[in-house]
Amino acid sequence: MSSAKRESGGTMMPGGDQEPGSYYVGVDVGTGSVRAALVDQRGILLAFADQPIKRWEPQFNHHEQSSEDIWAACCVVTKKVVQGIDVNQIRGLGFDATCSLVVLDKQFRPLPINHEGDSRRNIIMWLDHRAITQVHRINETKHSVLQCVGGVMSVEMQAPKLLWLKENLRETCWDKAGHFFDLPDFLSWKATGVTARSLCSLVCKWTYSAEKGWDDSFWKMIGLEDFVADNYSKIGNQVLPPGASLGNGLTPEAAKDLGLPVGIAVAAPLIDAHAGGLGVIGADVRGHGLACEGQPVTSRLAIICGTSSCHMGISKDPIFVPGVWGPYFSAMIPGFWLNEGGQSVTGKLIDHMVQGHAAFPELKAKATARCQSVYAYLNSHLDLIKKARPVGFLTVDLHVWPDFHGNRSPLADLTLKGMVTGLKLSQDLDDLAILYLATVQAIAFGTRLIIEAMEAAGHSISTLFLCGGLSKNPLFVQMHADITGMPVVLSQEVESVLVGAAILGACASGDFTSVQEAMARMSKVGKVVFPRLEDKRYYDKKYQVFLKLVEHQKEYAAIMKGD
Repeated sequence: MSSAKRESGGTMMPGGDQEPGSYYVGVDVGTGSVRAALVDQRGILLAFADQPIKRWEPQFNHHEQSSEDIWAACCVVTKKVVQGIDVNQIRGLGFDATCSLVVLDKQFRPLPINHEGDSRRNIIMWLDHRAITQVHRINETKHSVLQCVGGVMSVEMQAPKLLWLKENLRETCWDKAGHFFDLPDFLSWKATGVTARSLCSLVCKWTYSAEKGWDDSFWKMIGLEDFVADNYSKIGNQVLPPGASLGNGLTPEAAKDLGLPVGIAVAAPLIDAHAGGLGVIGADVRGHGLACEGQPVTSRLAIICGTSSCHMGISKDPIFVPGVWGPYFSAMIPGFWLNEGGQSVTGKLIDHMVQGHAAFPELKAKATARCQSVYAYLNSHLDLIKKARPVGFLTVDLHVWPDFHGNRSPLADLTLKGMVTGLKLSQDLDDLAILYLATVQAIAFGTRLIIEAMEAAGHSISTLFLCGGLSKNPLFVQMHADITGMPVVLSQEVESVLVGAAILGACASGDFTSVQEAMARMSKVGKVVFPRLEDKRYYDKKYQVFLKLVEHQKEYAAIMKGD
């Protein structure tokens, strides 16, 4: 199994001359693509494939996808990664996906979630902000379930989106609906025919409580008493912990679609960020000189950074952090409470700042000529212009507040906007590189603000574990270390989210006794990046400016609202 590339478009990783053992397939449905991996019992990726998926934006803040398109992409990538191996060695399948909302009728056929009546588009995406007025009304109820979402529900959760459908698409969608799935649960249903939901989805995005179940009074109070009347059959009344084995495993129909054997174990799924957390947070760190060695896993913060970023911290007892979601019991790792901080746009913001700059065409041409990504080129350009000083000092008079899509944590304020101060009249490549640096730093300062909120509430964090697309960018990683003052651990496998999905499949197969055992065996430390402590004073000053920016923004809004 050591050929480096496959004709099919799937990539083979060199696996060495190992004994034929057990394999697991992880499938990850992200915002723009579906990815799959074949993973062995040591957590090593043996094959990888990805396939883009369609997205529609019929109007501002409306983001839609198709469940049929996504399932078809899952089938393409899964078939690719298992090509050429003995499929009888595949023991389990795990899914993770974005927490988008899938709507099906009573016969499990797609229903339109749009005014155009296009039933192919039956998914309201996670980043869709159409339900702003609905979420305001939900938050005005001050219902006790809101305590588990940092006190304020996000427009990206499912209750406001469901309310929007009832109020806006009553005839074409709401009245015909038979099933509302979180996307991860749709995938596990498609694979097994089992409509049971994952505790992860329902607890994190639907207000379900692992101890108490659904709260009838909440749904009645917000005007969705319909769910209570039919005993929650449309949104889930059978709930399983992530990694639990579903039904009789893979159905004959799904097995044919995916190119896998009938009846292999399929796990209750996770949301994508939570799969990333699962893939990194349990790694064995011995021998790396880290503070968290020998400390409980609760001293670790997993940051999954892609289009947006999620900050996953766990605790033995519930901790309530204002503006941070949770505490959610067993939503990521069984037996632990999860708190989830987040930044709505991170990767997307960096792209936005770089691609919108006047010097972007020049940057693109130069990067292409060097066969580099634009970010690799920018990083080397920054090294060129920094002279003798540390690279971070190039932004001494350029400061960014990164909430171009509102603030998820810890301020939970959708109305906040982005800010940049320190602009000049020149627009050359140097200016673009420094603006890019200031944006990356702003995202890291946002992480520092989230960590401070978590620590003030009772968390004790010593080490960051980064995964996701942005963790491949060395500047992004170093700035997170320098600005938080904490070491950053990177996984041996960059695709930690896929390892997390495969860990679920491994748990469902019964090959490991617990999620914790599978995590310790299948997640490995690749590299540790330590903070440059000599730059601490500079970043402390920049952080003071960072906090002033948002304070001033609120003052400006107050002035404009005044008489």
